[in-house]
Amino acid sequence: MKRSVFSVTLALLLGWSALPVAAKTSAADPWEYLQPDREQVIASLNVVELLNRHHYNKPPLDDERSVKIYQGYLKMLDPSRSYFTAGDIAEFDRWSTQFDDLLKNGNLEPGFAIYKRHLERLQGRLNFALNMLKKGVDNIDFSVDETLLIDRENAPWAKDIAALDDLWRKRVKDEVLRLKIAGKEPKDIQELLVKRYKAQQARLQQTRGEDIFQTYINAFAMSYDPHTTYLSPDNAENFDINMSLSLEGIGAVLQSDNEHVKIVRLVPAGPAEKSKQIAPADKIIGVAQGDKEMVDVIGWRLDEVVKLIRGPKGSNVRLEVIPASNAPNDQTSKVVSITREAVKLEEQAAKKSVIELQHEGRDYKLGVIEIPAFYLDFKAFRAGDPEYKSTTRDVKRLLTELQAEKVDGVVIDLRNNGGGSLQEATELTGLFIEQGPTVLVRNSDGRVDVLADENPGTFYKGPLAVLVNRLSASASEIFAGAMQDYHRALILGGQTFGKGTVQTIQPLNHGELKLTLAKFYRVSGQSTQHQGVIPDIQYPDVMNTKEIGESALPEAMPWDSIRPAIKPELDPIKPFLAELQSRFETRTASNPDFAFARERLALATRLMDEKTVSLNEQTRRKQQADIEAQQLAIENNRREAKGETILTELKEEDEDVAAAELEDKTKPQDDAFLAESGHILLDYLNLNTHLAKQ
Repeated sequence: MKRSVFSVTLALLLGWSALPVAAKTSAADPWEYLQPDREQVIASLNVVELLNRHHYNKPPLDDERSVKIYQGYLKMLDPSRSYFTAGDIAEFDRWSTQFDDLLKNGNLEPGFAIYKRHLERLQGRLNFALNMLKKGVDNIDFSVDETLLIDRENAPWAKDIAALDDLWRKRVKDEVLRLKIAGKEPKDIQELLVKRYKAQQARLQQTRGEDIFQTYINAFAMSYDPHTTYLSPDNAENFDINMSLSLEGIGAVLQSDNEHVKIVRLVPAGPAEKSKQIAPADKIIGVAQGDKEMVDVIGWRLDEVVKLIRGPKGSNVRLEVIPASNAPNDQTSKVVSITREAVKLEEQAAKKSVIELQHEGRDYKLGVIEIPAFYLDFKAFRAGDPEYKSTTRDVKRLLTELQAEKVDGVVIDLRNNGGGSLQEATELTGLFIEQGPTVLVRNSDGRVDVLADENPGTFYKGPLAVLVNRLSASASEIFAGAMQDYHRALILGGQTFGKGTVQTIQPLNHGELKLTLAKFYRVSGQSTQHQGVIPDIQYPDVMNTKEIGESALPEAMPWDSIRPAIKPELDPIKPFLAELQSRFETRTASNPDFAFARERLALATRLMDEKTVSLNEQTRRKQQADIEAQQLAIENNRREAKGETILTELKEEDEDVAAAELEDKTKPQDDAFLAESGHILLDYLNLNTHLAKQ
């Protein structure tokens, strides 16, 4: 790998303009102390210069960019349009095309002014909610037929404070109703919500100028792409605060989701993944240290929640989560206990298994190699240790063992593999091709670096399939894309994540800037960015791709293509795809696990399309019961087809039964998606053999 791709030295702008005149503030203004300082002004000018010179796209900082910055800032501060009024927006609009010039001149005042208005409005909303709760939740009338618009991304701004009051009356009413339907008593609901709003008030008073600067500069940086972000000095020292954020301690990737924190993915072999108690798209609503009191974190910033979750190795953290499998209005939560620990390299190691399948009247054995991550023990590798651990070395050994067992083909399982070492993705590709390019890296100056397998010979020449899903990202996409472009393997499963950009960290005088400076391309010239890798045969999604994946992030860079690095060759797989697809559909039409995935996703999609909720308790309970009945029917259809115990309600399954069934599902032959991948590979093998005999 050419190190210059990742170790670019960027010049920082050292000069700075004079500080702007501070905006006039009222003596009664509680936020008067929040003013930009000299260090922040210098840092903002450095960010302007770095983005102008070195961002991959180098888009101009002009009026069009200014509008994007403005709209992104408003979305960061008020994503549900529940704080600002139409009058506020009319006042701010005068700056909409000026942020480019303001940033070039080091003038941060408008950014601070908008944020301080947000603090003022937020304080007013919390006061309103607490005053409403003082009257008691028992006095809220749930017999009235009224609705609340829950999808407010494009809702009109509230006309005035009176309109905000009415919106928040409904919001508080909805929160109470959700908790009531979840089974909480009125006294507990009152106590929980009062405590939540008072805690938010207390944190409001602790707002620092650094909080404003970080948010404002991120609105600027992330108008270029979601992975270009500013890290404040505190965050630069401890963790990467991006739209997705890697957490030390429990092994999870989180992102903000309005007032919640949502799990995006779990690190393979990490404590959270090994617990088998939480899953992507679950929402974290509470955090507790050991056996201490649970802290409600609804409405908290992502970095604040991270600080609570992180902790020393061996310590225990409890998370209160709302499972993604719940109906949209079901606030029933569960508490998960996780012991913080470092992810061990050996636990992420590739491992093999053998599945035995009966296909077209014959018995077959297929090897499965599960690769949780692309790992390399850099320390041992650099020290010259001949036994250093790496993905490629391990897979090579496992392939040798599988060939000794005389398997008929191999499935490489990359589901949930979030990536890792680019060098390993290249070297692993080399095991399955004769020789040649593996991935292209295009830099901001237009130069294309070609990473290649330079060792002649193919280690494994047998039938091959690669299984991916939405959480297969980065290095996984590079390997899967190369296998598809070289026509070396069938790619099966779900559309991958679509993370196809390269970032570098650049120090500033104050904090750091994570900057996108390159883009990955497959050897066919197609980018892995945004659309990821599209499988040859697509399985039903097990998660909503509108919520998770690169395409779900604002300002994600687009898919594109460049000149291919290899000459197109005759695709031996393409002539069989229509027949493979037909056989796949026939075989899975009655498969209980595939039917379950399709039906569950269809229900989730229908529910996500609903923009309003009823605030009438009787109507809401009926709707909730209808949704749970549909979920129960989908679950029981699967259970009945597989000969498992039928449930009378979704939450009746005890932990012992759940644990036993989870253990059964870890057997390779019981994984319907893995078994089907084997059948597709055997279909291709047989069709190809039959053609060769003609």
